Amino acid sequence: QVQLVESGGGLVQAGASLRLLCVNSGRTFSRSTWGWFRQAPGKEREFVATVNTGGTRTSYRDSVKGRFTIVRDNAKNAVYLNMNNLIPEDTAVYYCALGVGTGPFVQERSYDYWGQGTQVTVSS
Repeated sequence: QVQLVESGGGLVQAGASLRLLCVNSGRTFSRSTWGWFRQAPGKEREFVATVNTGGTRTSYRDSVKGRFTIVRDNAKNAVYLNMNNLIPEDTAVYYCALGVGTGPFVQERSYDYWGQGTQVTVSS
């Protein structure tokens, strides 16, 4: 069984940095893709970032390019989302997701497992 647990969210001021962590404490796969998604109040969940099995290919939504970095640590069965220069529009619940396959994947339907979410709030 796969269990994804996120941590690292919080309340910060605009311009600050946060690092989100997601750990898979259950079953692992020889090929898996990690993704981060977010959902702001009143909005649909949206793709943020993804990294493929080997950590060699990544993809980001345009609004976070140059500010966010996704990094996977296969030895720890974990993925990080490093977020710099945060802006109020980044405020959302952030979810990590795990998809079985090489990836990277940008669509929600490609992911098989989801974490419970962690709140990120950026004040102006």
